[in-house]
Amino acid sequence: MSVPYETAAYEPAESPESPEEHLERLLGRALNSFELPDEVIRRLDCALAHDSSLHSAYHSAGLHRETYRHTWLLADGSAVTLWELVHNPLPGSAPEHEVYADEEEVQAATARLGLPPETQELEVPVLMRLWAVPEPRHVFASDDSADHARRLLRRAENPDRPGAETAALLATATAHQITQAFGRPGRAGRARLSYALYEHAFLLPDGAEVSLWEVEHTATPDGRHMCEVYMSEDAARDAMERRAARQG
Repeated sequence: MSVPYETAAYEPAESPESPEEHLERLLGRALNSFELPDEVIRRLDCALAHDSSLHSAYHSAGLHRETYRHTWLLADGSAVTLWELVHNPLPGSAPEHEVYADEEEVQAATARLGLPPETQELEVPVLMRLWAVPEPRHVFASDDSADHARRLLRRAENPDRPGAETAALLATATAHQITQAFGRPGRAGRARLSYALYEHAFLLPDGAEVSLWEVEHTATPDGRHMCEVYMSEDAARDAMERRAARQG
């Protein structure tokens, strides 16, 4: 039996980590987590959402090094970034994890690894290959996509939501995909605010793709869930930050 979209859950089979769970796992595997400033950890107690990305990578002759950037959105609208360095001290050995609150600190730690000069010369080509990897394309499913777009736009409450032109364009959609951009909704403070960001990607008859970005949150006077829809990810994230700042 199909579940109406309004009541269907977005959660995938394996639930994404909450901001708190992600931070706990990062600190738990880092050998130097005790060196992080207490103020940074206290600020992360009010994280609403998080995002992680590979910043750089380097592999050669059994040695490897990756640097990851982990960013948390806070209730006051600001963001905190931690830098994770993953490397193996000897070829084939188990990876070690370190975490830093400043990009210059992780760069200094990287320089102390003492990798042979001949392997350091390979870093730029490796990074160039990483940058050349295209972003994964959407995996669309044909399932009343035009009606899905209509219902999404109908429940959007923000005054600057997409208008009639976008609605008419998406009325021709032949397939769509929903993905969660920030992981599971985060919560903070006594108000127990929650935020979640979703991308609704639509496939049009001519092969073009159009995405709408949905923000679901409880930053409302009565704490109810509210839906906002935007034409770009940047606009959606800006809206999240503005609301978080007002509630801070």
